[in-house]
Amino acid sequence: MPTLIVLRHAKAAHLPGLADRDRPLTGRGERDARRAGDEIRAMGLTPDAVLCSPSVRTRRTAELAFPGAEVSFERDIYLAHPEDLLELVQRIEPELETVVLCGHNPGVHELAMSLAGGEYEFRPGSFAVIRTPSAWVELWPGEGDLVRRWDPKEH
Repeated sequence: MPTLIVLRHAKAAHLPGLADRDRPLTGRGERDARRAGDEIRAMGLTPDAVLCSPSVRTRRTAELAFPGAEVSFERDIYLAHPEDLLELVQRIEPELETVVLCGHNPGVHELAMSLAGGEYEFRPGSFAVIRTPSAWVELWPGEGDLVRRWDPKEH
């Protein structure tokens, strides 16, 4: 059963004069990114692929959450709309069973809610684990089941 882990980058700093793409994680963001990865591993999940926005904060989140994993940096994830993210997910290779999509709000939050429903916040460092009986290419809104949602402020 395909499993999509939708991960929002961890807490990033707001530094005057620094371009949005170059914003680093804060100390709390670094800790929360590690914790998110620990929680995902505790569920017995190991990503076959990590698709990540190329921004500094998403790159670092993926690096800390999934040390040693091969990460594919996808320019189209940066500040993408949920329908664009869904198109990216639909292009995932069929042999990949567990995939992480690490990106930005509101796109990642709206993608998770469109696939599996629910009303919840998606603060920095949060993730949703969504399983679907559909193949990636056939995945559409409403076809996923929310297996777990995790928010660093709640844990």
